Amino acid sequence: MLDLLQWTALTPNVAIMLMGIGGLLAAAGLVIRLRSKQIEAHDRRELRDRLRTWWVILIALTVSLASGKTASLIFFAFISFLALKEYVSIIPTRRADRRTLLLAYLAIPIQYYWIADGWYDVFTIFIPVYMLLLLSARLVTIGQTDGFLKSVGTLHFGMMVTIYALSHAAYFLVLPPSINPLGEGPGFILYLVFLTSLNDVAQFVWGKTFGKRQLSPQVSPNKTWEGLVGGTITTVGAAALLAPFLTPHSLPVALGAGVLIAIGGVFGDLTVSAIKRDLNVKDTGSTLPGHGGILDRLDSLLFTAPLYFHYVSYLYT
Repeated sequence: MLDLLQWTALTPNVAIMLMGIGGLLAAAGLVIRLRSKQIEAHDRRELRDRLRTWWVILIALTVSLASGKTASLIFFAFISFLALKEYVSIIPTRRADRRTLLLAYLAIPIQYYWIADGWYDVFTIFIPVYMLLLLSARLVTIGQTDGFLKSVGTLHFGMMVTIYALSHAAYFLVLPPSINPLGEGPGFILYLVFLTSLNDVAQFVWGKTFGKRQLSPQVSPNKTWEGLVGGTITTVGAAALLAPFLTPHSLPVALGAGVLIAIGGVFGDLTVSAIKRDLNVKDTGSTLPGHGGILDRLDSLLFTAPLYFHYVSYLYT
């Protein structure tokens, strides 16, 4: 195995963790198969669709991380492109706005170039500041003032969540390897993605099992306080267990990361739910069978990625 790893950008711990996740998915598939007669046909199809989608996500993430920094950055940039494309497809736009969309899409390779170059100062302000100014200037030159403020705000918000927020996960790839000898950048990314996904599942299971008090009934009636508390406990526990394997975190730091990811995840989920309710759509798309769209799957990560990145950056850089 060590000889094989020499041909990849993965540390042994990250490779073992990825194989462990694959084992969990295989076990889940076996359980679904064994209990297929006890599961209703509709639910069985949905579970199988979700499982196949998770396999695709795992394989894509594994291949990109194993292929090195450049391939991983291209992978994250492609995800940002799909997410922005999906966002643009569901928001109301004016005819004049279509002339500015090219700028939004061009921002993706530029933002990820700043990451590849390691220029942190520009990475942090390019989309929040310069793209806001550029979008505003472009819309001004078109000369259509009706709906101007709404257009600028809607397009810029989309760029912030689909490009800027997600790109924080990619920035782990250019942190000095000495910060995290056990897992390097991929270790941080895998830690973040696994805990964010686990938190989503745990909050759902705890909420279904014990949920009585709704967390935000107008936004997401299925979210409960019991699910939030149970999911947080589960995520914090997993953060503590995995930290010595994938990260340089001490126990207190790992516990803090778990709380941050658990709380941030639920608000990311609620934010995308609020967008869908505002636009009166059930899912943001149909790209991922069993999950809906790209934004439906990324919702929690859009909050947890910048929160966890800055947490790590503050502590280690």
